[in-house]
Amino acid sequence: MDAGTNKTAESFIRYLGTGTEDERPFGMVCVDAGYNRVKSTDVYPPNINAHPASYRGVVDGRILPEFQIGYLSAGEGVFETENATYKTGPGSMTLVLPGMRHRSYLTSESGFQEYWVGFKGDFFSRLLDEGVFSKDFVCCEAGLSTRIISTYRRIFDEVRTRRPHYQIRIGSEILSLIATLLDHKQIQERPDPYQKIVEKAKGLMTLNLHDSLDMSAFSHELGVCASHFNKIFKTYTSMTPYQYYINIKIDEAKHLLERDGLTVTETAYRLGFEDPYYFSRLFKNKTGVTPKNWKKSVIPPDNMSILPNEQTD
Repeated sequence: MDAGTNKTAESFIRYLGTGTEDERPFGMVCVDAGYNRVKSTDVYPPNINAHPASYRGVVDGRILPEFQIGYLSAGEGVFETENATYKTGPGSMTLVLPGMRHRSYLTSESGFQEYWVGFKGDFFSRLLDEGVFSKDFVCCEAGLSTRIISTYRRIFDEVRTRRPHYQIRIGSEILSLIATLLDHKQIQERPDPYQKIVEKAKGLMTLNLHDSLDMSAFSHELGVCASHFNKIFKTYTSMTPYQYYINIKIDEAKHLLERDGLTVTETAYRLGFEDPYYFSRLFKNKTGVTPKNWKKSVIPPDNMSILPNEQTD
């Protein structure tokens, strides 16, 4: 697909300054962040005129003066650097380093969803100088994860509202993404078959967020018996598979209530709950408030979403 401006693609794109005098000493500054949800019939990259000229060559190749961490939650593509070519798919994370020529493009005909955040500062430069960041590790399979997506959503929230010290709060979220990258670097360097089972399970649970899940059949699909799977999963996550699955459902419920503006009943049915009253009790048990009251507490008075469902051109 060719680059261009596309009004049908769902995008959130923000370019920021270099931080305030109070924030620059921390050595961590977010300079841009964004989200694209592109259909198979849309052009890529969408809303290209929303980007500065030096950022537009993502398909043909570009060099940026910043770090970027990207995450693909749907679709397939290719990420190329001067040193290697990587196939990307749902759950892929990419790391762009300052001055590193790179490009990415789609190979999927079913559309895709991507998230990214760009950042710079002395703290991150030291990570590069000390070898924490490396051109030899710029792409990994982190798996489908509501936790990663929620991290990006919190960044978009801060970028959009720009409350005092928002850069500091974004810095903590960027560190969380970096920790995820380093975790998977360690997995890649020292493969652990049990951890791979757990990561695959997390991805499958994310794919089945809007359904109910038969844990016995689920563990069979992973090639382990149910009791052994429960033990492995709890060892690596400190919770049972069912507890984890419910937690990510509740996280997605918050997103549906806030961004998509669904009612409590609509949200319950969307997530595979047959009884909205049971869903409400479960939500309150996990969060301390009912879904109705939680929605009232997070929706701004102007009823505008703080998450990336707006067009920016």
